[in-house]
Amino acid sequence: MSACDDRRAQAKPSTGGLNRMRPNDSARFTLVETQRLEWPFRLRMPFRFGVITVTHGRQAVLRARIRLEDGTEHWGVAAESLAAKWFDKDPALSDSQNEQQLRRALELAEDATRAAGLNTAFGHFADSYAAVTEAAGRERLNPLVASYGRALLDRAMLDAVLKARGLSFWAGMRANIGGMAAHPVAPDLAGFDLGAMLAGLSPLRRIHARHTVGLVDPITAADQAERVGDGLPETLEDVAATYRHRYWKLKVGGNVAADVERLCRIASVLDRLHGGYHASLDGNEQYEDAEGALALWRAMAAEPRLAKLCASILFIEQPVKRARALETGMGALAAARPVIVDESDGPLDAFVTARGLGYAGVSSKACKGVWRSFINLARCRAWNAAEGRERFFMSAEDLTTLAGVCVQQDLALVSLMGLPHVERNGHHFVDGFAGRPKAEAVRFMEAHPDLYADTPRGPRLAIRDGVLEIGSLDTPGLGATVEPDFAAMEPMPKSGWV
Repeated sequence: MSACDDRRAQAKPSTGGLNRMRPNDSARFTLVETQRLEWPFRLRMPFRFGVITVTHGRQAVLRARIRLEDGTEHWGVAAESLAAKWFDKDPALSDSQNEQQLRRALELAEDATRAAGLNTAFGHFADSYAAVTEAAGRERLNPLVASYGRALLDRAMLDAVLKARGLSFWAGMRANIGGMAAHPVAPDLAGFDLGAMLAGLSPLRRIHARHTVGLVDPITAADQAERVGDGLPETLEDVAATYRHRYWKLKVGGNVAADVERLCRIASVLDRLHGGYHASLDGNEQYEDAEGALALWRAMAAEPRLAKLCASILFIEQPVKRARALETGMGALAAARPVIVDESDGPLDAFVTARGLGYAGVSSKACKGVWRSFINLARCRAWNAAEGRERFFMSAEDLTTLAGVCVQQDLALVSLMGLPHVERNGHHFVDGFAGRPKAEAVRFMEAHPDLYADTPRGPRLAIRDGVLEIGSLDTPGLGATVEPDFAAMEPMPKSGWV
């Protein structure tokens, strides 16, 4: 989307490793073994979005061992938070049950992949998609939950393939190491040249971090009864002064009057920023219908204190509950600002459905799947070409990415798709590598000195003038060659989902 573009984020594309492969020289393999691990983390400040206030969580870490056609075996890794109340927001389910759902999704993905035998990375995803989705449905797991397990496994296996070939994600994907091709899983792309799209991608080496302001985040010090006092930014004012973000994501809660008043307080801070700013609104399904979301926008437009903020809004993210979001036209709201789907992006064809209702965009999240992101990117390319304008776009979202493998894999994906800014908040709510061994943090920082900086509190994500430098992700594997300390983790329990 042209309005989201920042040419300062552009850089020379990665070429390392391309000489080792021909385009479409994909690798075929079988899944031999997996190791499922977890570790707990705590937030330094509570964060509220949608229907939940988060104070702690667990990260899932998956190791996958593959066997290539030549008989050699290789390990890969992926990591992702077991996020409660996002994949399934049923209030009748506890956080523990939400975690069990996600563990079960991973088990189902592994079973389907082992049964599939020899295949490419994309083939493993596409050929088993229907079986995994159907199996999940029989166990009352929605398609978004099902995508979590598939996403983790696909990333771990792709990481293994890339490491086996000595290729970075950027180089390997541009050479189509995953074997991405037309497939019935996305029939609308039957005539689209996916290999050519991948070959033409130009990864960014610097990306703007878009800071998310949660529903209970303090705006100024006056909002705090007491300070955390750890020397890190706490209020919105602190964050703006420390990181100098140009991009922001603002949560709204579903009550027009309350949302407008809070946005006015946020705007009073952002409007003072040197050089201006851009923002998005995230409803997290809090509005019952499109009319409610439109009422919010009209109230914002009528409020003089929000004039600058309204002008800054790039898009509105998933304002309507998923049960109705893909049944209600978004034409009136979309006429004011583009609207994207996020939580409604469960079935792989959700973006196709959304397009027909007036949505213009869809989120990319590594937790929903690398292959899903590239399929939706292809849709944007195809639809924009057909219309002769840049109407359809992808946004880069995900605030639960923690330091190390998780954040690096998502950044590698975002950069390759050429998205100039990404929602990043893990560094704000989880202090660097908090909960992980110090030696692990130091290894990642030494391997990626552009992405992390040493501080008195240990290595942390380095955001300078609102920007993340990510050139070091051009390394063998999916954004990271360094691996976490697996011995400092717990075995993932078998899912108790029934």
